[in-house]
Amino acid sequence: MSVEEELVAPIVEKASRRAGGRAGRIAVRSAPLAADRRPVRPGMSGGQYKPLSDADVERIHHAALDALEVIGFANAPASGVEILTGAGAVQGDDGRIRFPRALVEDMLAIAARDITLFGRDPAHDMLLSGKRVHFGTAGAAVHVVDVETREYRDSTAQDLYDAARLTHALDNVHFFQRVMVCRDIEDNYDMDVNTLYASCAGTTKHVGTSFSEPAHVAGCFELLHMIAGGEDKWRARPFVSNSNCFVVPPMKFAEESCVTMEHCIRGGMPVLLLSAGQAGATAPAPLATAVVQSVAECLAGVVYVNAMSPGHPAIFGTWPFVSDLRSGAMSGGSGEQALLTAGCAQMHHFYGLPGGAAAGIADAKLPDMQAGWEQAISNVMAGLAGLNLVYESVGMHASLLGFCMESLVLGDDMLGQVLRCVRGIDVTDASISLDAMKEVCLEGPGHYLGHAQTLGLMQSEYIYPVVADRTSPKEWAEVGKPDLIKGAIARKKAILEASKAPLIDPVADIEIRKAFNIRVR
Repeated sequence: MSVEEELVAPIVEKASRRAGGRAGRIAVRSAPLAADRRPVRPGMSGGQYKPLSDADVERIHHAALDALEVIGFANAPASGVEILTGAGAVQGDDGRIRFPRALVEDMLAIAARDITLFGRDPAHDMLLSGKRVHFGTAGAAVHVVDVETREYRDSTAQDLYDAARLTHALDNVHFFQRVMVCRDIEDNYDMDVNTLYASCAGTTKHVGTSFSEPAHVAGCFELLHMIAGGEDKWRARPFVSNSNCFVVPPMKFAEESCVTMEHCIRGGMPVLLLSAGQAGATAPAPLATAVVQSVAECLAGVVYVNAMSPGHPAIFGTWPFVSDLRSGAMSGGSGEQALLTAGCAQMHHFYGLPGGAAAGIADAKLPDMQAGWEQAISNVMAGLAGLNLVYESVGMHASLLGFCMESLVLGDDMLGQVLRCVRGIDVTDASISLDAMKEVCLEGPGHYLGHAQTLGLMQSEYIYPVVADRTSPKEWAEVGKPDLIKGAIARKKAILEASKAPLIDPVADIEIRKAFNIRVR
């Protein structure tokens, strides 16, 4: 035993007796807490970190308005031209749609704020207000990372279902947006249907999805109405949002996606207005101008949505990405990416609009130390910046080309620590009271182990990882030197083994399988 251990051991032994021993402490720590007493929870407020000054935010705003008025957008679909010009936008001789400042300001005034994204289970509802933070998944990975073979393979519908089931069981992952492409399904309509089904069958948290073609939307809405128990129930609590890349940066509309967005709005589905330029490639290389372009593109989306349906729930989805300028390849795990995401969060707050952006992307191919720092840095910065919806926060590798189930599981531990940083330090009359200090220093044993205050705060003030290891080297050796990845594999298997039945009403599920070519078993 080391000198340090010899000094600490008597204190620990006394504290153990006072608290009922190790088993008693574990029982206290394992007991479930009420939601409002948990150390971290969905929707805690960030906003402590601001990479942009107030003057910077104003300059970006005015530059975005200039871009909308002077440069405008190409390639609007005919329906979009009618909607936008009918609201006051101007189509020039060059075919581009330009947006007068007054029009943008008018549409910002009627845009939806403080919206709720519903889960099928109301316990998973997310209020997007102020600087409330929620972490979730997203992406369109074409590969699954097999950590045991260190290989990448094509992703399948079953993989997507498994990812949704894992997300359902992970407390710190608050919503599930489609993370991978079902590459085992060749027909695009069947792929869209199965993407929606696999996501909803795996979790009752809010789901995000996209559609390959506008013509697929109607059939997918039929599926949603069947899951919800009727169109009226769906419209009362729409539990799926459409991730819509309505623009092709720089400053062009994506015609088919715009038409899809129009269908979704008519069907009562919230939309994520997603602008995903890549700095140095499809967005300007200066980080500030990359934010300007993304803001301008999303403001065009705000005009589009509200000209069509005033106050329709829409998320301001500024997702500027970063290029490694040596190669042109995307670098989702870079410090520049983290700065862009945090800066975009400030722009969301400036407009008072619900906002979402990407963080947590790893360029690393496996859940290793590189992935750890890439995922943690950008997630912490996004959370501290008060980003309402942090997409792609867990599981994404190889700059969005690969999705890893074990990384998703480990990401739950990581997000717990991130959320604890977001919560910050609670300074209250109780937390700075000197009563405990007086008892310990003047009357007691000279330490706080086993003190009623310490035991009372074990669960509500501190968060503990599920898979990550905090043992001493001696304890670590005694329990067989547990490996982090093996622990993640074990937790993944346990979750999947415990959740085999689809989370869809069995009677509805039978009818759904009759009506659609469902591949998930």
